[in-house]
Amino acid sequence: MPATWLRLREIELRLKSVKNIEKITKSMKMIASTKLAKAQRAMQSGKQYGLANSGAFLFVVSSDKGLCGGIHSSVSKATRRAIADTEKPVDSDSPIMVIGDKSKVQLSRVLAKNLAMSFNQIGRDIPTFADAAGVADLIVKSDVKYDGISIVYNKFVSANALKESAGFRAYEMEDDVTKDLADRNAMDNASKNAKDMIDRLTMQYNRGRQAAITNELVDIITGASAL
Repeated sequence: MPATWLRLREIELRLKSVKNIEKITKSMKMIASTKLAKAQRAMQSGKQYGLANSGAFLFVVSSDKGLCGGIHSSVSKATRRAIADTEKPVDSDSPIMVIGDKSKVQLSRVLAKNLAMSFNQIGRDIPTFADAAGVADLIVKSDVKYDGISIVYNKFVSANALKESAGFRAYEMEDDVTKDLADRNAMDNASKNAKDMIDRLTMQYNRGRQAAITNELVDIITGASAL
């Protein structure tokens, strides 16, 4: 077989391989598109639920004893600000759970209706996982309704300073949407690249085949003329 036809055979095999890849990427794009649509519906439903149920459970961490500066008042003030701030996912009816008698007393003066649970005698020694598990178990077994949890606590800054902190964590589904969108776009780009390669290989194959046929015809005509 002439070298030209061997080259065309290689192009033909490569073209077949790329077409198979294109079929796979198109199928994967369809799967990713389906998953994306599902994730978007779930995200919208979750956001609608979140708008309808914006109660965050405020978990205030303090202690039972006084004579320790403003650590109790700082978390109490941060809790009151969170309740009053309309831009954060906490409404005026958000339930509050307090660890520590001092902050409980302070918050009961202004937010008594929000106090759902309180604990004391926790943290007298170094806190353990068993302490945290016991508190979490009581929260789970309670009838308190909430959509998210914010922990209000004193954050260690340095040996001379503490800073109150409120950590809000919203468990949304946007990560799933982002991932599925990235997957779909990746497969879409791969399909487009495969199509471009198919077009180039098809053109290369057709030109090569036409050239090979033309050369063979020239050889036939030249041979016939020589006779």
